Amino acid sequence: MLRNETEARRTFIAAWCAVLAVKCVLATHLPLFVDEAFYWQEGMHPAWAYSDLPGLTAWLTRIGVTLFGRDALGLRIPFLLLAAAVPWLVARVTAREFGATAGWQAAVFALLLPLAGTLGLLAVPDAAMAVATLLCMDACARLLRNVSAGAAVELAAGLALGAFSHYRFIAVIAVGFLVLLLMPEGRRALRDPRMWIAIAFGAAAWTPLVAWNMDNAEAGLRFQLVDRHPWAFHIDGIQFLLVQSLLVTPLLLLAMAVAAWRFGRDPRPAPRFFALLGGLVVLGFFALGFFADTERVSFHWPLQGFIALLPLLPSLLDRWPRWLRFATGMLAAVGLVLMLGYYAAVSMPRLRETTATTRWYPGNFAGWQKLATQTRRLLHGMPKGTRIVADDFKIGAELGFALGNPRIAVLPHPLNRKHGRAPQLGLWGLREEQVDRSRHPVLLVVGASEVQLRELPARYHELCERVGPLPAPRTISIDHGRQRFLLFALPRLKKAGPGKGDCTTPSIAWIQQPSINDKVGRRFGVHGWAFKDGIGLRAIWVTVDGRRVARAEYGLPSIGPKMIWPFSNDPQHPNIGYRAQVDLEDMLKGRHWLGLWLIGRDGSVEPWSEVPIDLE
Repeated sequence: MLRNETEARRTFIAAWCAVLAVKCVLATHLPLFVDEAFYWQEGMHPAWAYSDLPGLTAWLTRIGVTLFGRDALGLRIPFLLLAAAVPWLVARVTAREFGATAGWQAAVFALLLPLAGTLGLLAVPDAAMAVATLLCMDACARLLRNVSAGAAVELAAGLALGAFSHYRFIAVIAVGFLVLLLMPEGRRALRDPRMWIAIAFGAAAWTPLVAWNMDNAEAGLRFQLVDRHPWAFHIDGIQFLLVQSLLVTPLLLLAMAVAAWRFGRDPRPAPRFFALLGGLVVLGFFALGFFADTERVSFHWPLQGFIALLPLLPSLLDRWPRWLRFATGMLAAVGLVLMLGYYAAVSMPRLRETTATTRWYPGNFAGWQKLATQTRRLLHGMPKGTRIVADDFKIGAELGFALGNPRIAVLPHPLNRKHGRAPQLGLWGLREEQVDRSRHPVLLVVGASEVQLRELPARYHELCERVGPLPAPRTISIDHGRQRFLLFALPRLKKAGPGKGDCTTPSIAWIQQPSINDKVGRRFGVHGWAFKDGIGLRAIWVTVDGRRVARAEYGLPSIGPKMIWPFSNDPQHPNIGYRAQVDLEDMLKGRHWLGLWLIGRDGSVEPWSEVPIDLE
């Protein structure tokens, strides 16, 4: 530990400047995450509250793009500034209770804690919640000593900031209030009217969110508290604990656990308050992990609890052997570097595509810039006044940000409900049940990789019901097809409603052999099935690394797909199987990507997702 105040301050300032510089560079190049794009869209529709969040995050995105430009960095600057304030607030809170040297030491750990050190890289609510938590902590530490008007105002500001940030801040409020009731000093403070004025001010800040839910059948509350959670015990909660140990780093997590235990019985009120607040918030979210949502991102939930424990670390670590203190700091630094490195890798297409076949593939970051470029090109060749319609809220928000259009209509999609965005799209009048092509041509943008293969044919037929037969698409394949978008140029119709005719859909295929990561020789066979509802396929080419290497024999019997999807109307059923012999004598050994080009009878050429193979 840094025992000298001057040394500790200089170390912190140097580290703070370095981390902030790295985050600014990453924030410039990191593709927009889908939630960031939707928060921007909310910011372009100003309101006090929205279906998924209170208003603050959307307001900050609006301020960012207005003052600094409509790009990734401009959007994120307000969040980077809030995150940059977090270590300074930690230093202030800690210094009051443990001295200036401890304050700077705790501020260093606020930078090294990976979850806190990466705050602000994304335009999401966590940076504002971290600031709100620290304001409330600082105010309560002062109020536990002596109630004053200044401390009450600070508490009111922290409570209001948290209320405008996220539903999840309720956990900090509930645990903080419980801890105050458990402590004699807290009960004394609660007898003062100024304390209740601050609490009342903080409670009033929830009014817009409560009003929104009352006006919209509690849609936001139901999503946050009911719809997104199974509320049944599942063993996946163990994974949540393991992820936390990696993201916080094991030794730092151990130090925080020990600090919460030891200082929870400290005679001094402020350290005891920090320990109980942080420990109970973290334990609460750890327990929640066994019952709550595991499909969406949740690793950041306990962050406010860890922040509450930061002021206790210097005093605890002073009692540890020097080697263990050093190991704790170094392991935390490695964790921070790895997390920043992850965001750097996501920013680089060549590195990102290496994860294309893994569960760690960052799909919510991938492909949006290429999609926007291709959309602009296709729009340029379509009649003036062509309207964009997106398949789901992700595409609508990301394309909206890239094109500067927050009014892109969105079709009903399971993703809109899954992420709690369907009610908000309805309020904006952007939820398009059936595409009207009687006034303008339409460019329909579909995310083919957002639906599992088993559900994909049904989704395509649902699109037919809404827009009519689908013409030959322009396929955009990113990262070997892990992310696929289909663009359909739909001409204007004389009458309202979908176009007439049998449902024609994009092609669907499956490579049965070889499988993912199979080792193959220079000559090997490829077989599987493929179909295109409405008109059928004319030919299939096998590709390796995007180059055609063999024309497949098509039309072999394959009854499985018709049994799985009895509504499929490809006229060639059941003869939709294919096989080919591939000769790769001229290729180097190692990793290659095997794919298909599906040639429709309408002349469409649709690349299918590639699978990795190892050439021996």
